[in-house]
Amino acid sequence: MAAGEGAVLSHASAAALWHFLQPISGPIHVTVSGDGGRRKRPGLLIHRSRTIIARDITHRHGIAVTAPARTIEDIRGGIEPYLFRRALRQAELAGHRVPHLGLVKRSRSDLELLFLGLCDDHDLPRPKVNVRVHGRLVDFFWPDRRLVVETDSWDYHRGSVSFEDDHDRDLELHVRGFTTRRYTGDQLEAAPDAVAADLREALGRDS
Repeated sequence: MAAGEGAVLSHASAAALWHFLQPISGPIHVTVSGDGGRRKRPGLLIHRSRTIIARDITHRHGIAVTAPARTIEDIRGGIEPYLFRRALRQAELAGHRVPHLGLVKRSRSDLELLFLGLCDDHDLPRPKVNVRVHGRLVDFFWPDRRLVVETDSWDYHRGSVSFEDDHDRDLELHVRGFTTRRYTGDQLEAAPDAVAADLREALGRDS
């Protein structure tokens, strides 16, 4: 309303309205048709587009907003890569599709390399990889510390059965005297220092 007739919520603000991302602090993103004519308004970041058309616009909770596929397009390249992957993943889990993009999936080997790289960067000992501990296959294992680490991704842990299996395994290993830590792919990318500090504590190593 503040940006005038035909304006729609867009970019990261639209992604937050669709629950693809958590709200991001800063101005509200709004897109208007055309390439000029709207004056600046405090608290708004106005994008001008010649390509926005009827199928790109819908309403959610009574608010004019870019459609899910257009929203994903708009935030591509404008936010951190891990946030873009999160938004795209949430959009696809909600049943929306952006066919020419598709989900940028992390393979198990991607997560493995990411985690081992974190260990190297923070001078932490490398674990054994993909080994069985009391019959349970685990991602990473430090035998001398009785520490297990699992790296989780929605691509591999998106169902309730998988969720329950993960926690059953954690409980079984805990009863046998093992410690388990779980980190998501997003945490490994967005907060490596925090992950390393937590891992260092679990390994009982001095900082």
